[in-house]
Formats: sequence, structure tokens, C-alpha cells
Amino acid sequence: MSALAVVTGASSGIGREYARRLASQGTDLIVVGRRQERLDELATEFPDVQVQIVVADLSTQAGIQDVIKAVGDQAVTLLVNNAGVAHYKAFLDLAEEQAAELVGVKVLAPTLLTRAIAPGMVARGTGQIVNVAGMIAFSGPATLDQVGLHRSVYASTLAYTVALSQTLHAELAPSGVAVQVLLPGVVATEFHKRQGMDLSAVPRMSAADVVTASLRGIEIGESATAPGVEQADLLENVFTADLAAFGAQSPELAIRYRS
Repeated sequence: MSALAVVTGASSGIGREYARRLASQGTDLIVVGRRQERLDELATEFPDVQVQIVVADLSTQAGIQDVIKAVGDQAVTLLVNNAGVAHYKAFLDLAEEQAAELVGVKVLAPTLLTRAIAPGMVARGTGQIVNVAGMIAFSGPATLDQVGLHRSVYASTLAYTVALSQTLHAELAPSGVAVQVLLPGVVATEFHKRQGMDLSAVPRMSAADVVTASLRGIEIGESATAPGVEQADLLENVFTADLAAFGAQSPELAIRYRS
């Protein structure tokens, strides 16, 4: 049985690079995106593997269900939840439909796609899930001056991705299914340009390097992969602090809150 990967957001950027890398290794693909012509171009690049195209808007329930139906009972070995949208705006300026699109694409879609595909992986005793988040997930404590952009809803969706990936990895690993959260920084793709942002003067990592880090991270057993962070223990320190705070809770009211 050949390997089969589902890649969302495959029409450009990290998703397209992931699809290309996997196809070059002989992996069959189910590629998901909003732009038919981009997906068609991708399919023609690799005539030696099977490429199933699904045109879907993952900000909608209908789009999510279209992907789930297209996958059906096929034996997926790798799921890459990569689709994304930015909408960097001040919270009060973020239109309701933009907020809903962000939550749909980055929270609801990966949750429901994973929920649909993971049972088959568990039943077969093997599988890999990659959830693409970003280092901005850790920017919550930063001031606006420190990061230079409004990001409340966007950063929150990525923080959800981190928590989902970590808790799901702990839940599924005993069944042979691994989960990786991928945490790139600023990447040289069309992502920001589509939001009207010119980052051409900003040092950026290539999508190819991001995918290289992800695949290598899977090989060495990482559940959290940050392609641009040289000191891996920095992430471990963050997660250790999370667990310390979680474990320090008590049913007694903390002294500082007592009058």
C-alpha cells in the first residue's frame, strides 16, 4: 500500500512545497485549496503519483465536509493541516466575517479534518499529523510595540493549534499516531502579500526550509518543531513552565487575593 498524504492550503507557500516534496518521494496526494488552477498545475508536475484535487473553502462547514467526503475511507498516512489566512487587524476593526474566517480555517477545519482522519490511523496503528501554527502563537505577552502588528485573533488561533497538537499527541501516541505542531516564523510566501503587507525587506525563511525542518523533526521524534529556533531548549523551557503553572494550582485561594 502506497503512502497517501492530505495537504490543505496546497495551492501556494508551505502547503505547495509540502505537496511537491512528498510527491517527489512517491507519496500519493489529496491536495486541498481554493484555487483550482494552482492545484491543476501542481497535479501535472507529478504524473507518476496519484493526485486528487479538492477545491474547498475551509472557512465554511460546507468546504470542510467536501474534504471529508473526498477523503472517505482512504488510508491516509499523513495529514498536513496547513491552510491559513492572516487578517492582521485591531480586534475592534476586525469584521465579524473575517474573525469567523480565521477561526474556521485555523481552528474548526483542522479539528474536524483530524477528527475524521485520525480514527483510521489509530485503527491501522500508524500515522502522522502535522498542524502548522507559527511562532506568533507565543507572542501573547508581547506589547504592540514589540511585535509591530495587531494579532489578537490570529495569534489565538495558533495558540489553539499548539495546545491541540500537544494534547492530541499525548492521546494518540500510544496508538502509533504522532502529532507535530510546526512553528515557522516569517516565511517568504504569498501569505502576507494577500493581506496587503509588503515584507520584502524583512528577512524570511523559505517554504522549502520550513518543510525540511518539519520532515526532519518527524524523523527525530519532535512533537514541536520550530525551524528558525537554534536553541531547542527554549521551547522546552516554555513547555516546562506551562506544566509548572498547571501543577501549582490549589483549591485554596492564593494569598495575594485575600483581603
